[in-house]
Amino acid sequence: MKNYLFPVYLVTSFLIVFVTAIHANLNTALILFMFSISPLPIIWMVYRVLTADIVVESTFEEKWYEDVPKSQL
Repeated sequence: MKNYLFPVYLVTSFLIVFVTAIHANLNTALILFMFSISPLPIIWMVYRVLTADIVVESTFEEKWYEDVPKSQL
């Protein structure tokens, strides 16, 4: 697994657990605690993804999206 994808998977699983806890009517204190700390994992995820050592070979003019050349759009 790529190093910068680990925070994405972890924060996504945190979100799934949070939403499941709400729908399952779990303890309100647990839900409020998860809600109160939720900005921290998201900030951590954004920081890790933005500071990842990824080299982009193409420019924005060459590829509008990463998977499709601009000439095909």
